[in-house]
Amino acid sequence: MQNTLTETTIGKVEAVLTGKAVPYSRPGKTSAIHKQPVSGKVQVTESGLSGDEQADLRVHGGPHKAVHIYPREHYSNWQSELGDLEVLQQAGAFGENISSRGLTEETVCIGDQFRIGSVLFEVSQGRQPCWKLNDRFDIRDMAKRVQDTRRTGWYFRVLEAGEIQAGDDIILAKRAWPEWSLARFMGLIYDGVLDVEQLRVALELPLVESWQKLIRKRLEKAEVEDWSPRMDGPAKG
Repeated sequence: MQNTLTETTIGKVEAVLTGKAVPYSRPGKTSAIHKQPVSGKVQVTESGLSGDEQADLRVHGGPHKAVHIYPREHYSNWQSELGDLEVLQQAGAFGENISSRGLTEETVCIGDQFRIGSVLFEVSQGRQPCWKLNDRFDIRDMAKRVQDTRRTGWYFRVLEAGEIQAGDDIILAKRAWPEWSLARFMGLIYDGVLDVEQLRVALELPLVESWQKLIRKRLEKAEVEDWSPRMDGPAKG
């Protein structure tokens, strides 16, 4: 579990995006999912990007979800499956802060550290897609589709603040858990695995507290979580 890498450029930032929290699709709900590209350098702190907001701080934002990154490569897959939807015409469809090329959930590992611009990021967790994607795409089960395909994107925590901009290289600076890609870990969670040995091994990873609690609860109760509140959301009214 020690880093044996020299810093390697593995991708590039296609766009940096921010958004404000505004009234959303269901009564009493707000969202900042409508991110728009920003030109020039953007300041990044441990709280996220300057000018960006999160609507529901119970489940979004905070140091472990400071920045959401989503691979631009996934867009072509979605277009093949869903058609040429307007929402997929430019980066930001999934509420991402960074649209990237060159890295995906299959090639990124838990705890990886990346240098982008003058910022040092660390992969903290995969995304848990919610009902707001259903409404954004006007597809009833879009959140489930994102979860089932593992094309979720992931979150960064910020280890060293600085600035980023479109066109920056994405440089892999450290990899301590090469055997635990995000795709592997999310498969363990989203496939509802109850294999005690695998779950106990996963607990040795540098997981955020919420993921640790989820795995411990699964081990204790030998049952999989009910994801319907997250993926279906409240009644539309």
